[in-house]
Amino acid sequence: MTQVTKRNANKFLKDEFDDLVQNHLEWNIRILEGGSKPHSIVNGKEVIMMCSNNYLNLSNHPRLIKGAIEAAKKYGAGSGSVRAIAGTMQIHRDVEKRLARFKRTESALVYQTGFAANAGLIPQLAGEGDVVISDELNHGSIIDGVRLTKKADRAIFKHRDMADLDRVLKDADKKYRRILIITDGVFSMDGDIAPMDKIVKLANEYGAMTYVDDAHGEGVIGPDGRGIGAHFHIEGKIDVEMGTFSKAFGVVGGLIAGSPTSCFWCSTCGY
Repeated sequence: MTQVTKRNANKFLKDEFDDLVQNHLEWNIRILEGGSKPHSIVNGKEVIMMCSNNYLNLSNHPRLIKGAIEAAKKYGAGSGSVRAIAGTMQIHRDVEKRLARFKRTESALVYQTGFAANAGLIPQLAGEGDVVISDELNHGSIIDGVRLTKKADRAIFKHRDMADLDRVLKDADKKYRRILIITDGVFSMDGDIAPMDKIVKLANEYGAMTYVDDAHGEGVIGPDGRGIGAHFHIEGKIDVEMGTFSKAFGVVGGLIAGSPTSCFWCSTCGY
């Protein structure tokens, strides 16, 4: 690349940025000074925090802070490797067993983020000869995960509309090797809840798998905050439950809960 080409590229980027600033579309990052609390200091000013996902204020809970300190002293600041190579510690296995008990599923697996869980697992569950059926208002991370399936066909049903889902399933029945129904549990933009009990019922009628992104349900709905499966009393009947620690649990990370088979498929993508 010549010097002139580099200068042209820099001018192009500057022009684009100046245009964003002129139209008040630039992203001004605000600095949180201290922990994420209901009353926080942001850019030197005391504010009421209304944009955090730390619903239950667990990121500041004394037991969690104490546990994090003790874990860091015992295990260090990190595993020193990705889990698929040499980074799986006993603490990973311990938390996965506890998560499975909490979700009342056969097994569980921890990811770096909820986004990574959707991007990593969805492509493992559907491929050539399969179809993925999505609620039309599914979260962007689900959409990205479905796109990564590449060779799988895709279909959409109207938001929370079980008659329309039945229509799509009838059309897909006997055409595909595998049918995967994916939905959010609690839809983050609208706040409504997927009728997961009815989705599971329809899935069983057509021999389809079910996958729910319960990122906004865990810690919020169901007995003990166990999420949408507990909310509808169908724990263990949803094939795959994806979740995150960065919402109600107040920290960071993602999780998959379900059968040992679904968690095996998770592990094939390198965590």
